[in-house]
Amino acid sequence: MKGVFKLKQHETTIKKEVLAGFTSFFSIVYIIAVNGNILKDAGIPLEAGIIATVLSSLIGCLLAAFIANAPLIIVPGMGINALFTYTIVGSLGLNYMEALGAVVLSGILFVIVAFTKLSTIISKAIPHSLKESITVGIGLFIAFIGLQKSGIIVGNSTSFVALGDLSTPIVLASIINLILTLFLFLKKVPGNFLISIILGTIVSYFFGIVHLSAMDTSFISFEDYKNVFLSADFGKLATLPFWTAAFSLVLVLVFENIGILHSQVNGMLQQPEKNEKALKAVSISTVVCGFLGTSPPVSTVETAAGITAGGRTGLTSVVTGLLFLSSLFFMPFIKLVPDTAIAPILIIIGGLMLTNVVNIDFTDFTEAFPAFLVIIMIPLTYSIVDGIAFGFIAYPLLKIFTNKQKQLSLSIIIISILFLTNFLLHAVG
Repeated sequence: MKGVFKLKQHETTIKKEVLAGFTSFFSIVYIIAVNGNILKDAGIPLEAGIIATVLSSLIGCLLAAFIANAPLIIVPGMGINALFTYTIVGSLGLNYMEALGAVVLSGILFVIVAFTKLSTIISKAIPHSLKESITVGIGLFIAFIGLQKSGIIVGNSTSFVALGDLSTPIVLASIINLILTLFLFLKKVPGNFLISIILGTIVSYFFGIVHLSAMDTSFISFEDYKNVFLSADFGKLATLPFWTAAFSLVLVLVFENIGILHSQVNGMLQQPEKNEKALKAVSISTVVCGFLGTSPPVSTVETAAGITAGGRTGLTSVVTGLLFLSSLFFMPFIKLVPDTAIAPILIIIGGLMLTNVVNIDFTDFTEAFPAFLVIIMIPLTYSIVDGIAFGFIAYPLLKIFTNKQKQLSLSIIIISILFLTNFLLHAVG
């Protein structure tokens, strides 16, 4: 094992790597319940979504270990799971099997990008302000979904949205759980989100939202998962919504993973030679996720917890992946977790993603306004794709209006034309 992961060369030990693996797992384990619940909104049975999340996390971590030999956590990502469920299934009209087909196609395209120089070309071609605004817009969208799940915000025929009834058990439990989660997060308690899910479920029980009598104590059932595993449907491959879905997934996957990996592999680990290998691991994992039945993966920011704990090699990722697999034995408890325990995490993650807004240059209106459109239109249209489209279409127009067309790359022009064409086809269709 020391030879496989070159522990001596990385100045680490088995003990350090195992400890880092446990630290990584407890920092990210909340994704099992959260992603399973978001996939449920796309029509995937809860137990099947949990199993898909666990298996894809296991394989993602193993790919990070054996391809990049880096202590990365590769799991279905927050934000892109919202894109999968609420935009691709909810807005573009694909069912979850067709959406999984789009995930597989996006994975294949991502593999092409990761194994060639396209990743560098695309990253440099897309304006920094638009890349940052996508993260901010998705953050607002995730927070909005969390507020809806909590009942704090409800639909309203007059103003579209309104404040919910603060006296209802669901809202009261959600607010208490949000306060608990904020306290644990700000105190930097290890495994804070996991602890908040446990405490949130207990609080929800006392409000009559969780019923222990409904808990299924039987062993893991793969009955529902058999219908999800390898269910990716390519029947709509020749349609615009299918390609719009795949293209949007690739766009978010490339931007998000390049940014995260750069900060982790180049910054925290100071091992830039592993950057390209890590991106390849994530790209292959995307294809795997589509076949396993879940939304695409990212190298999560929680990787920092494992690195801080001393993780330096892929052995950390192996330990994290095996711990994910062991979590299947807690399936009856995971299935009990209610929306009132999930919503606070979505709201806080949304708030964390909002911090990227400081990286946008608001002194240049030709950069600021397209970014503003992306940020505001993603939650207001309830569609990540449509929100991105508004910003990408506006960007070249503002540059041309101010005689700054030299700042436009061929890539941004092509992407803008594709988004505009999609809108026009929907308008005449």
